[in-house]
Amino acid sequence: MSESLKNKTIQGVSWSFIDNIASSGIAFLIGLILARLLTPAEYGTMAIIAVFIAISNSIIDSGFSSALIRKINVERADYNTVFYFNFVVSIILYLLLFISSPAISAFFKEPILIEVTKTIGLILIINALGIIPRTIFVRNINFKTQTKVSLISSISSGIVGVGMAFAGLGVWSLVGQQLSRQILNTLFLWVYSKWRPVWEFSINSFKELFGFGSKLLLSGLLDTIYKNVYYIVIGRFYSAAQLGQYTRAEQFNTIFSSNLTSVVQRVSYPVLSSIQDEPERLREAYRKVIKITMLVTFACMLGLAAISKSLIFILIGEKWLSAVYFLQIICFAGMLYPLHAINLNILQVKGRSDLFLRLEIIKKIIAIVPITIGIFLGIEYMLWGSVFTSFIAYFLNSYYSACLIHYSTTEQVKDILPLFLISFFVAAVMWSISLLNISVFIILPVQVLLGLLIAFIIYEKTKLPEYLELKQLIFSIIRRK
Repeated sequence: MSESLKNKTIQGVSWSFIDNIASSGIAFLIGLILARLLTPAEYGTMAIIAVFIAISNSIIDSGFSSALIRKINVERADYNTVFYFNFVVSIILYLLLFISSPAISAFFKEPILIEVTKTIGLILIINALGIIPRTIFVRNINFKTQTKVSLISSISSGIVGVGMAFAGLGVWSLVGQQLSRQILNTLFLWVYSKWRPVWEFSINSFKELFGFGSKLLLSGLLDTIYKNVYYIVIGRFYSAAQLGQYTRAEQFNTIFSSNLTSVVQRVSYPVLSSIQDEPERLREAYRKVIKITMLVTFACMLGLAAISKSLIFILIGEKWLSAVYFLQIICFAGMLYPLHAINLNILQVKGRSDLFLRLEIIKKIIAIVPITIGIFLGIEYMLWGSVFTSFIAYFLNSYYSACLIHYSTTEQVKDILPLFLISFFVAAVMWSISLLNISVFIILPVQVLLGLLIAFIIYEKTKLPEYLELKQLIFSIIRRK
């Protein structure tokens, strides 16, 4: 990896990591306060409509962001064409959501969903206005500005949400928080961005970008529907309170799994795209990304599963303890999410959005099994089924990426297996502390400190290359800051 690219990568990783950790940390702290003030049923109500928002946002983007990031030379017409497409589609989808709100409410048997859907749906239009400025920052590996924007919007919207919750507005405090966050996020992206749209729409540009992006659109839709279908199944066949418990478990999981995945995707995609025509450099850079990412991911996700009971009890109270078992299962599936993302990034870097789409179709067909199990046997069985399908998905993803850059699944497993075994051992020791008959306020700090100490000793003794590389990366970031 060249020095300039390495410097850009370090800056991108550091600022993207700060962005995700800071904004998620703030959101997490706000969530702790809101969890004390709101009920599981109110969280469940909000989770239902989040499904429709997520699916709509995938359609609005339509894979154009990835197409623009991958394209070597982007022209003014490309940005303007995508901007107007995003904006028009967002208006159409909001109107459809507005009209469909009574049907959504009737299906889930939640009357309040009518007004909630009509209000929160405005996020679609607001988000569409910020897609191009955000894409330009990502293309330039400029995550510093995005970090500033995220912090401003996260803190401000958190204050709005908590204030509304204290005022007794229930689920509307969650609506207010999300809506104000998206408004501020888009507003400040425009403030910091030099780009401004002009009236221009190129059919040729649309065809070129959509040719690549359309397959990512279908893949993204399948993935979004799959990730959110659990909300639909639980919301329809169980209760809003049970859905709220699942939602809180998923939010704890998001702290590490989704944020790590997001950092890896945001930084590795533009970096790997810039060396897409240099096979050896691409392979080595890809291998380093996988090993360093999974060292951190295994440690975080297995550690989170080990401390989940004491963590949830202390942070949000006894009424949320049903979320503990959900979280422990989700962690085993979530530890592979960053690995999925890295393997799929290679398909995009190599321009094989057709393989990307084929994989998504195959994996989602397989995923029908645990979803069906959830309907008839229970939520826990559905989640264990998702763990099984997550492992199958990894082998499918890695098979195709291996063919493109000659880094086989066997080689990948050999590279990451020692990291998994170390983290599993450390997590087992941490979990065993929870069996002691002492206060959870003592158990939690002992678990965390003991886990950190054991992991540090093992990695210092073994001196695995990825551990040394991660140490060097951390020290580089500290020196720069």
